[in-house]
Amino acid sequence: MFEGFYKYTEQIVSFTEKEKAIIEGAFTFRQVPKKFKLTEEGKIARELYFINKGLVRLYYTKDGEEITGFIFKEHLFASSYDSLLRQTPSIQTLETLEDCELLVITAKALEELYEAIPKMQVLGRKVAEQRFINGQMILSSFILDSPEERYKKFVAQHGDLLLRVPHHIIASYLGITPVSMSRIRKRMSE
Repeated sequence: MFEGFYKYTEQIVSFTEKEKAIIEGAFTFRQVPKKFKLTEEGKIARELYFINKGLVRLYYTKDGEEITGFIFKEHLFASSYDSLLRQTPSIQTLETLEDCELLVITAKALEELYEAIPKMQVLGRKVAEQRFINGQMILSSFILDSPEERYKKFVAQHGDLLLRVPHHIIASYLGITPVSMSRIRKRMSE
């Protein structure tokens, strides 16, 4: 159950067997179906998720339209971080795109882990840094790249998601309409 978790974390920190036992006691395993809302807009995020299996989408709702902000896949941490860290109502929704197997930790248990195992603070910082880098790359791409360039980058970095995620969600993530994405795909295949 923690194999993927340790495969991911060992790139950053190494835990002793004793530390692993404490960590495993702090997380719970949860299976959730596709289209399950882990965090809802307007509600406070109370949990952080490590994805063992499945996909989770973070999206915003504006004028009744869902706008995808990020797609989390296996071996990534997912949450509405702003809401989780500040314990304020979320401006995002976190929803599963596939049936998921998750390792779940509450905000309170995470704080306790930071105290009990200082290496967890390093892990938390590195995860936050990666989220910041991802956010900067997305923002930079919206400012500097054309829709076609954004699509090409998405294919190069996340091509596996084209077979797992509905194309209207990918189009939303790229800031284009599904029709525009279809035209881009057609041009690229010619």
